[in-house]
Amino acid sequence: MPGMAHSFMALALREAEHAAARGEVPVGAVIVDPAGGEILARAGNRVEALNDPTAHAEILAIRKAAAASGAPRLEGCDLYVTLEPCAMCAAAISFARIRRLYFGAYDPKGGGVEHGARFFQQPTCHHAPEVYGGLEESRAAALLLKFFQERR
Repeated sequence: MPGMAHSFMALALREAEHAAARGEVPVGAVIVDPAGGEILARAGNRVEALNDPTAHAEILAIRKAAAASGAPRLEGCDLYVTLEPCAMCAAAISFARIRRLYFGAYDPKGGGVEHGARFFQQPTCHHAPEVYGGLEESRAAALLLKFFQERR
């Protein structure tokens, strides 16, 4: 699966690039049903476009994948996202019962998985996915760094 994981993360990075082109923070997400390798959803941040602080790539992808599957839980599905999810997104990942979370860049300031709230490690967390951080980390981090440098 290592080759496939990098392929799916490449799609998430493309979504992040599209988000950046729209003036959004460049974060992209892809949800996959690994049983057949089917991509259920892709999304990039749309916070600015929708005037919605919850329109993070992960939330939008979870909503699309749930609608496509006809179920509120995405058990057995994997999420690829270019940035360590925040606490809000980590909670949504838990509620959706995502099987595995792969993320690119670590987020010491706003992350909620390996940093900050460490949502999946809390005793109140009912479902924690397997977590794999740092996939395509340098590409994801470079995209974010470029985006913020251009705005300074």
